[in-house]
Amino acid sequence: MDPSALFHWDLADHPPLGVPSGRGDGDQGRDETTGRGSASDESAAAPDLGASASPSGTPEAATLDETVPGEGAARPASGGAEALHPDDVTSAPWLPRAVAEIDVPVLVHALRGSMDAGHAGALVVSHLLATHASERVATFDVDELLDYRSRRPPMTFEKTSFTEYSDPELALDYLATDQGGVLLLHGVEPDLRWEKFASAVREIVERLGVRTTVGVHGIPMGVPHTRPIAVTSHGTREGLVDVDGSVFGTVQVPGSASSLLEYRLGAWGHDAMGFAVHVPHYLAQAEYPAAAVELVRRVGRVTGAHLDVTALERAAAEVASEVDRQIAESPEVAAVVQALENQYDAYQEAAGRSLLASEEVPTADELAAQFEAFLAEQGSVEDGRPDEAGDGERA
Repeated sequence: MDPSALFHWDLADHPPLGVPSGRGDGDQGRDETTGRGSASDESAAAPDLGASASPSGTPEAATLDETVPGEGAARPASGGAEALHPDDVTSAPWLPRAVAEIDVPVLVHALRGSMDAGHAGALVVSHLLATHASERVATFDVDELLDYRSRRPPMTFEKTSFTEYSDPELALDYLATDQGGVLLLHGVEPDLRWEKFASAVREIVERLGVRTTVGVHGIPMGVPHTRPIAVTSHGTREGLVDVDGSVFGTVQVPGSASSLLEYRLGAWGHDAMGFAVHVPHYLAQAEYPAAAVELVRRVGRVTGAHLDVTALERAAAEVASEVDRQIAESPEVAAVVQALENQYDAYQEAAGRSLLASEEVPTADELAAQFEAFLAEQGSVEDGRPDEAGDGERA
């Protein structure tokens, strides 16, 4: 199969005759009320990512063990970014009318289905779409990429008939920013044809002038939610990302379409990088907007664009308050969190201690023994954590 057959362009190849292609027509392609592109329902309306409502219409408190229908994932009900009022949506000075008009240096991708602790990558997608005018650029043929029997899309049945079907989607959107624009690839992770998918994205990258791709997601770690959030950065060449105290050496991890995409793009001579934000393992199945805040900030540094995180920060504060309340009510969970805090503080203290300040420099064997002891302690904390931690199953 030709990789280009996996997707189609939603925009025309060239602007209509008589329509100027230069940037500067601030109102074209946007709804006059919201300033949002009209190419798709997902980008046309800011999704409501705030607290879920009870049947009576009253927002419910966040819980660590709430299950999301159709996803089997527990998360706090109030964990998402808030949908903004139309007046808060970033105005779009320019949106593309045609593929030929697009020349964007950065493509961000976050795919549902692979590891994404705290729903961090999904929250980044929802937040960016809710706060920026957007235009649908390309759509992938999910029938060629999805195994419906492994991930069955939810349907709604009412009384005697099926009334709704949640179409799985994998699409590329253009987001208007103060620096000109960012491409966002989002939706379901392909189950099939990973190599063809990577080749198709390569075609898009080379066609649209993308110089750097950035993947974002969350990974579960033995860290407490009361300490600063850490991120593991990775890239296809030395110097592309800052190595800020990585805790990983050489490890084997389950593959994903996103990680293969980064690997293949690097082999094809393209800059590709990613950010994996560390999410407390006891919140891995919950929405954790604090992790999304850090990812959006990292994306902003790469793109050079100002990406507002106000709504995510409000949601993060609400979730943190609710998590603290629930932990205070469970002595067992509180003990686990305190053990993680002690472990984290000890690790940071050891990392900040200069070997040059010591009278005796430890040998390589001594360093290895200390690191193995640290990993053993980390494993014992994770294995011994009670079910009351809230996610219902190990991440």
